[in-house]
Amino acid sequence: MGAQATRLSDLKVKAAKPKEKDYTLTDGNGLQMRVRINGSKLWNFNYIHPITKKRINMGLGTFPEVSLAQARKRTVEARELVAQGIDPKEQRNANRQAKKAATEHTFQNIATAWYELKKDSVTPAYAEDIWRSLTLHIFPDLSTTPISAITAPQVINLLRPLETKGSLETVKRLTQRLNEIMTYGVNSGLIHANPLSGIRSVFKKPKKKNMAALPPDELKELMVAIANASIKRTTRCLIEWQLHTMTRPAEAATTRWEDIDIEKKIWTIPAERMKKRRTHIVPLTEHALALLEAIKPYSGHREYVFPADRNPRTHCNSQTANMALKRMGFEGRLVSHGMRSMASTILNEHGWDPELIEVALAHVDKDEVRSAYNRADYIERRRPMMAWWSEHIQEAATGNLSMSAIKENRDRKVVPIR
Repeated sequence: MGAQATRLSDLKVKAAKPKEKDYTLTDGNGLQMRVRINGSKLWNFNYIHPITKKRINMGLGTFPEVSLAQARKRTVEARELVAQGIDPKEQRNANRQAKKAATEHTFQNIATAWYELKKDSVTPAYAEDIWRSLTLHIFPDLSTTPISAITAPQVINLLRPLETKGSLETVKRLTQRLNEIMTYGVNSGLIHANPLSGIRSVFKKPKKKNMAALPPDELKELMVAIANASIKRTTRCLIEWQLHTMTRPAEAATTRWEDIDIEKKIWTIPAERMKKRRTHIVPLTEHALALLEAIKPYSGHREYVFPADRNPRTHCNSQTANMALKRMGFEGRLVSHGMRSMASTILNEHGWDPELIEVALAHVDKDEVRSAYNRADYIERRRPMMAWWSEHIQEAATGNLSMSAIKENRDRKVVPIR
C-alpha cells in the first residue's frame, strides 16, 4: 500500500516560493497548487474524465483570492460530479454560458446586432421604420428577456392587441422582423432553432390596399390645392419635386445637392437610398431645375435639398409630404406615394412607352443584362417623356401656380407663395 500524500496547510501554502521552474504541491483527492516562476499560485483539480478516461486539469482559482478551505470545497463538489458521470469542467462552462446568455444575450442586444447588419441593406427611412416599430411594440416587454427564453405563445400574446386594434399591416411587419432576429440568433449559435418561424399564420392577413391616388382628371385640383395651402415653401417644393421626378417619398425627402448635376441635368440617387438597392438616374426637366432654383436660397448651403425644421443638418421626414396632403384635405384620396401611380396612369393613357415609364419609376428589370442597358441608354430616351410630364403638371397648375413657375414668371404678378 502506497504512502498517503501529505496534506497542505495554510502555512505551507503561504510559504511556497517561486523557483527556476514551475512546480506543483499536492493536497490529495486531485487538488493541487501550481506555483509559477512569477510567484502566482494557482489551484488546480486533476481528475480522470468520466467518459473519455483522459486526465484533465480544471482551474479552481488563484491564491489568496481562493483559500485552501475554498479550494478543497470546490474539489469535493467537482469529485461528486465525476462520480455521477458528469465532467465538472464542461458543466462549469455550460453554467457560465447560461449566465452569459441571461445577461448579455438579451433580445434587445441581439436585435441591435441584427439591426446593425440589416440597416446597410435597406434605405435609411426603412431602417428608421424598423427600429421605431421594435422600440414601440417589442422592446417594452422583451428587451431584457434572454433570446433563448423567447417563445411563440409569449410573442403571440404580445401582438394580439395590435391585431384586435386592426393594425394588421403592423403585425405582419413585426412578425417578419422578429423572425429575422431569431434566425440571426440561430445563425450566431445562440439558440438551436427559431421558435417564431410559424407565428405569422395565427394572425389575420391584412387586405392588400393600393396606394391612394387621384384619378388623372383631378391633377388640376391637386395643383391648385398645393398652391393655396398654408404650408412651408420647402414642403411645397418637396411635393412638386416628387411629382415631377416620379420618385418615392423617401427618395425625394433625402435628395442631396451633391447628387445633382445641373449642367448635365441629371439627379443620381445612390443605391443605398433606393428601395431596390440600385442606383437610379433621373433626367431633370426645366421645371424640376426651376424648383431647385426656388429652394436654393433656403438650403443651397446645406447637404440636403429639403432640410428638417428641427435639425437643418439632416433631411426632412419621408412623411412630410403625406402629412401636408392630409392637412390639405386629401386624406383617404391621395398619399404622396400615390403620385407615382397617378403619373404612371397619365403617361400610359397618353401613349408613352410602358418600358420607359417602368424605368422612370425605378421598377427593377429582372433581366440584369437589359437593366444595365436601360441605365446607360434610357436616360436620353426618357427626357422627352419627363419633359412632357412636367409640362402636363404645369398646364394643370394653370401656368403660374406651381413653384417651378416662379423662375419663368419672376417679372409677372404671381400668386403669393406661403
